[in-house]
Amino acid sequence: MGYSKSIRFLPETLRSLGFASIGAAYMGVGTAIDHPARMVIIQNYTNDQLLFSFDGVNDHITLSSLSQIVLDISSNKTTDDGFYMAEGDRLYVKEVVGPTSGSVYFSVFYGKD
Repeated sequence: MGYSKSIRFLPETLRSLGFASIGAAYMGVGTAIDHPARMVIIQNYTNDQLLFSFDGVNDHITLSSLSQIVLDISSNKTTDDGFYMAEGDRLYVKEVVGPTSGSVYFSVFYGKD
């Protein structure tokens, strides 16, 4: 008989940052993540293109206005396999020109036995 293991797919609390807090320097989107992330969703629901960083220094992702990206890091792996966005990591955002409306959202999902 085969080995079967169920891993629950759980969300962390949604993180967000309003347009008025997004400037020319990187600003953290909410707090650092609490668990190793298997999947993250970054949503730019402002009216401007934005730059995102995972270290708060270097540009890593750009998203145009009203767009999003899903990073399926390892949602289909067992608890010990794959790679993850590390517990304690944080997402940062800065403006390209300067949004005048909307917010940025950061959704984090993790696995638990």
